[in-house]
Amino acid sequence: MSDAPHDIGAAGGLGADPAADAPQLDDDAVLWSAPPEERAGRPLLVLLHGYGSNERDLFGLVPHLPQEFVYAAVRAPLSPPFPAPGWSWFPIEGLHASDPAAATAAAVAFADWVSRATDAETPVGLLGFSQGSVIALQALRLHPDRFSFVVNLAGFVADGDLPTDAALAERRPPVFWGRGARDEVIPADRVAHTIEWLPRHVELSGRVYPGLTHSVSEEELADVVAFLGTRLDAL
Repeated sequence: MSDAPHDIGAAGGLGADPAADAPQLDDDAVLWSAPPEERAGRPLLVLLHGYGSNERDLFGLVPHLPQEFVYAAVRAPLSPPFPAPGWSWFPIEGLHASDPAAATAAAVAFADWVSRATDAETPVGLLGFSQGSVIALQALRLHPDRFSFVVNLAGFVADGDLPTDAALAERRPPVFWGRGARDEVIPADRVAHTIEWLPRHVELSGRVYPGLTHSVSEEELADVVAFLGTRLDAL
């Protein structure tokens, strides 16, 4: 962390600024579950949607999640190529589709938004779906001392090493990973990499749901609620 602990936008030790060319998040597009005067003293859970979606997607889960949290649903900064709808965190086509630097740049831009949106004393957890989970996990890797936990739904860990991975492995924050046994969207090699990587760096829990495709089921949602309840008890 820098001398100013609230400023987590810069990824120290990563060399050139990975967010130099990354579009920033739109503060006006964020959906909040509570007005500013009702957020003080409450933990924050940030919702990060998947490719081609928007901030309203995961916000629909809020009525089903523990109301002790304040929820904020952010919008990814990139527009997918026509005719794909919605927004994306990094490209999944072209020369940069598998470049982990693109995920890092998006995670740095997201962390910069967290710095603007809340103070350093507020506990912050992350819940992402698919591509949003990649950014949630990458943000946790970059700032293991800032984010309390991650809910990874149908996502994966980006390739490559970060200089903060050792600190993450030492701290071992809780991560819930839920995925469908019939998910044909996330490539098998991404799942295999995540299976190998996560247990070495975090306190991992989760489940593979038989019959589930690239989506979230009621059974999985119930497991997420239980995980969040445990996180509340620990804060």
